[in-house]
Amino acid sequence: MKGLDVKVRDLVKVYRLGKIEVQALRGLSMDVKAGELISIIGPSGSGKTTLLNIVGGLDQATAGMVQVGDTLVTALPTTQLVEYRRKTVGHIFQTLNLIPTLTAAENIELPMIALGVPRKKRAERVKELLEIVGLTDRANHKPGELSGGEQQRVAIATALANDAPVILADEPTGELDTVNAKIVVDYLVKVNRELGKTIIMVTHDPSVARAADRILRIEDGVIKMALTPSEVIVEEKASSYIDQLRARIAEIDEQLKQLDEEFKAGKISGDEYVEKRQNLKNTKDSLKEELHRMGVVT
Repeated sequence: MKGLDVKVRDLVKVYRLGKIEVQALRGLSMDVKAGELISIIGPSGSGKTTLLNIVGGLDQATAGMVQVGDTLVTALPTTQLVEYRRKTVGHIFQTLNLIPTLTAAENIELPMIALGVPRKKRAERVKELLEIVGLTDRANHKPGELSGGEQQRVAIATALANDAPVILADEPTGELDTVNAKIVVDYLVKVNRELGKTIIMVTHDPSVARAADRILRIEDGVIKMALTPSEVIVEEKASSYIDQLRARIAEIDEQLKQLDEEFKAGKISGDEYVEKRQNLKNTKDSLKEELHRMGVVT
């Protein structure tokens, strides 16, 4: 199915944590055309992921409107949101959400099983999607047997399984090195250009953002400006880029603390802890190296 228009008007999202009230979105509005590839950039806590979650039906708005195609998402009851998530949007998360005990092919097939797609049609679709993301020879490998870039490509194929017209990608290259990040972005561009999907991608990386048709910058819960890829090169001055790198390192530090707590509480196994910690540490080291190259002492 080809992409759909996405319209967002005056979107507000307020989170209440006890007596504390946090306003993640403050009347945000945007338009994405059918078949367009959009990047959303901005500092940590600016509302990027919240926006994706509301458009994707994973979270509900406090006020405002989201319309995808002819569907008024913000008016859907919970039962219809489940159907909307299965048919209309495909999610690609930084944390992948792949099931470790299933093979690449089985992970891709799973959303189709949930939708009741016949077995023969599922097999044909899995084969087609593995070809699209260049992983035909890795079909029977489990996530733990794949590289980070290969896992993310499986996640892309899984998001495409039910032929959703809109793909939402939240930091799809966040934990990848530069080479694998480029491979994943190239496949997202391929999906956009060849299949006509509407893609909204959140990223902290200006080089990834520039793969899009347009770049929207969010600050304090609203869109401050829309840029073309060429304008981003000018806009992303060294100081701004340095701030983004530092913010990303701070995010990883928080993730490492949370990971330590989960391991101490027995929520994850030792092997999973070591693997996740090493991935985060590698990403942090590469960001620190980038700061060193720019003459910043960390």
